[in-house]
Amino acid sequence: MDKVFIFDTTLRDGEQVPGCRLNTQQKLIIAEALENLGVDIIEAGFPISSPGDFESVVEISKLVKNTTVCGLTRAVEKDIEVAAEALKYAKRPRIHTGLGTSDPHVFTKLRMTREQVIERGVAAVKYAKKFVEDVEFYAEDAGRTDNEYLAQVVEAVIAAGATVVNIPDTTGYCIPEEYGLKIKYLKENVKGIEKAIISTHCHNDLGMATANSIMGVKNGARQVECTINGIGERAGNTSLEEVVMALRKHKWLDFDTAIDSKKIYSISQLVSTTMRMPVQPNKAIVGSNAFAHSSGIHQDGFLKNKDNYEIISPDEVGVDQSSIVLTARSGRAALNFRLKNLGADLEKEVLDKVYEKFLEKADNLSVVEDEHLKEILDSISMDVA
Repeated sequence: MDKVFIFDTTLRDGEQVPGCRLNTQQKLIIAEALENLGVDIIEAGFPISSPGDFESVVEISKLVKNTTVCGLTRAVEKDIEVAAEALKYAKRPRIHTGLGTSDPHVFTKLRMTREQVIERGVAAVKYAKKFVEDVEFYAEDAGRTDNEYLAQVVEAVIAAGATVVNIPDTTGYCIPEEYGLKIKYLKENVKGIEKAIISTHCHNDLGMATANSIMGVKNGARQVECTINGIGERAGNTSLEEVVMALRKHKWLDFDTAIDSKKIYSISQLVSTTMRMPVQPNKAIVGSNAFAHSSGIHQDGFLKNKDNYEIISPDEVGVDQSSIVLTARSGRAALNFRLKNLGADLEKEVLDKVYEKFLEKADNLSVVEDEHLKEILDSISMDVA
């Protein structure tokens, strides 16, 4: 299988979420967990942005043993100098520099010409190469950049020495086919593209970050930039756990990552707790409902064969087990399953009576718990007595 490199930006893009600011010690704990998870690159921060970010990149560089440590910069010499200083202890340092390439960014944000953007991007890459060998260039808002011009930018920065070219869908604008064709266009039209890795960096404003990233990989990208739990600016970034498991489940794509998927749930909880960012219950892979079944039809099918309703086994991502949740929509099969777990193996006639009382209880409760089932069993016993 072709390897897809996982570039985790939880500590940089993910930390930009309002209220999720981390101190250096918290970042070190997460960085160590990310390395143990198997990510290939950790974007540790934006060193020039604050003394705290600079310190965090320094300390993460000292801590991390095998994973590449990356610092973000603008295409500004001072930014690059500060990033290089912060990364001086890293075993595998990378400077990530770049600027906007879409018409809105070029003409209204940067107020430059297209030619000036290319010149500045090339100069930034060349300057970064004076400090580190591994230089990644980002074409901000590539999702809304004309493909022909984007190809010119990418070709120029690769010629200048960029080892990775990042094609961000910064505003989450693209749909999967569109983003995939953008990567395909670069593969087919950029001279020297084989000298660099193409990277995806997709945002979730339209809910398509994971799909766009997968289509990017399918069309030639070999690095995915993502975050734990999909946290990040606005609607968030591509979710690490979704990309990893999507590639692993669709083996026909012939791609995989070095991620130890059994550690996904624990790091999801770590990031959620540390950043005070709850995981929505229906979040794919790591949400509390991801392996919960409450519909009677689903429960019956699941109890007969788990594959009927689960494409991922909970233990694959570090979750203890699936759960059968009893609600007013649950049937006898699920009720009987839960009763047996409590040690009650009932005859059909008794089970029918318990089921009638269960439905009465379920109509008044959102979820029927074990203590409620024990109350029902006690009441049935008293009726029999």
